[in-house]
Amino acid sequence: MAAAHGTMAPALATRRPFGTFSVTDFRIKKNFGRFYAGQTFKCGRPFRIFARVESSSNKDSVEISQESDRTMGSLFTWPDKQKPRVCILGGGFGGLYTALRLESLLWADNKKPQVVLIDKSENFVFKPLLYELLSGEVEPWEIAPSFKDLLGKTDVQFIKDKVKLIQPSDNFRPNESRNVSSGGNVQLESGVTIEYDWLVLALGAEAKLDLVPGAAEYALPFSTLDDALKVELSLKMLERAQFRKKSLPIQVAIVGCGYSGVELAATISERLQDRGIVYGINVDTNICPTAPPGNREAALKVLSARNIQLLLGYYTIIGSTDETFTDTRNSHWKFVLVLQPAQRGLESKTIEADLILWTGQAEVDDTLQVKGHPRTFAVGDSAALRDSSSQLLPATAQVAFQQADFAGWNIWASINDRPLLPFRFQNLGEMMTLGTDAAAVTPSFIEGLTLDGPVGHAARKIAYLIRLPTDEHRVKVGISWLTKSAVDSIASLQSSISKTLFSS
Repeated sequence: MAAAHGTMAPALATRRPFGTFSVTDFRIKKNFGRFYAGQTFKCGRPFRIFARVESSSNKDSVEISQESDRTMGSLFTWPDKQKPRVCILGGGFGGLYTALRLESLLWADNKKPQVVLIDKSENFVFKPLLYELLSGEVEPWEIAPSFKDLLGKTDVQFIKDKVKLIQPSDNFRPNESRNVSSGGNVQLESGVTIEYDWLVLALGAEAKLDLVPGAAEYALPFSTLDDALKVELSLKMLERAQFRKKSLPIQVAIVGCGYSGVELAATISERLQDRGIVYGINVDTNICPTAPPGNREAALKVLSARNIQLLLGYYTIIGSTDETFTDTRNSHWKFVLVLQPAQRGLESKTIEADLILWTGQAEVDDTLQVKGHPRTFAVGDSAALRDSSSQLLPATAQVAFQQADFAGWNIWASINDRPLLPFRFQNLGEMMTLGTDAAAVTPSFIEGLTLDGPVGHAARKIAYLIRLPTDEHRVKVGISWLTKSAVDSIASLQSSISKTLFSS
């Protein structure tokens, strides 16, 4: 995610904004109509709306926009104009296995979705077995088959490309997903645009695909040491400017009120005291929705005692005003946050901030739907999801496997007007390789049992063989491994016989 420079100007200020509007009591134009649903907002100054997402792992730069009449290249042609269209971004465990799960389910003829899988590479990589590649135990084709081979006997289409722009059109309609004519569009680096009905985000650990417009341009993330140092520098600059000018209180907006957002709000509020106002904004109507009630109540007690304004149940759009403030050597922008209600009974709000902090990945509910986007699911490392004990789920293949099953089923349920299932992670145990003939396997269903040495090594390979993507690939790899094992056994036997003969 892009971070603001030391001057606190927008990180990509040289980029042309999607549009500049004077929003003093205005009605959103046609190209923003689907996003804002034609509602009226008030804001005292002009502001610009950007959205850009950096993906470090894929070296991609993905923009998320709400502009529907933006100039595009060629339009991807789906084979059938009537059947549902599912677009899956990312061909790792989460993305590929979601596609295969959709293919394996039973569908009515007119409801089986058309599925397209997009990845920047030609090959799927079964990462847990990469170590065996270094030891010579496996061949590259066994753990890195091409998507073309894996999907050749399915109806899933594969496109080798990079994602450039995501344009969701299911925003702010949590209760109206069945009436939305399209989930949105995805624009690829090649210029091809794909219109979809359902979207699956599976772009990996570093792809922080926050669907908050403007967050990547104007908000600072807070998850690493570098992030913390940038936030510290920004606060110092604001404090310096306020001290010299005796200006209005410093306004800090924190988008996301999970654990990190609440902790950040409490810390900054304690630092600023009466010199600042902290806004905590969350799409859920609770802070820390997955936390035990005791933790949540304790946090609410602290937040209410400080100068923190909680704005719960709102979606956020972030822009910048044309107003800048100069402090001798440094300047910063005023930012605007347009808050749209995610729940009935709330009214739209517009607030200003001197600093915006973003604390989330794609925030999902327990059905793996991205909050505020009923046609969008996130799986694997793209999703921020906690288990029943409020612990963040680990970034492992085991989690992605299981989430893919649920994501596929819940897309089936969405298409067939059936209730969605909440995801429940079942820890099956842990495995690690310790060399060519040794491994440690600890299954969770037998307490205290650990298989190690050659037995653990064999158990680990069998477990992963079962988890390979398709039946056809499993058979090919299984035969290959049995052949290698037989050859190695014969070679070992011959070596033993030779040593015995020579020694005699």
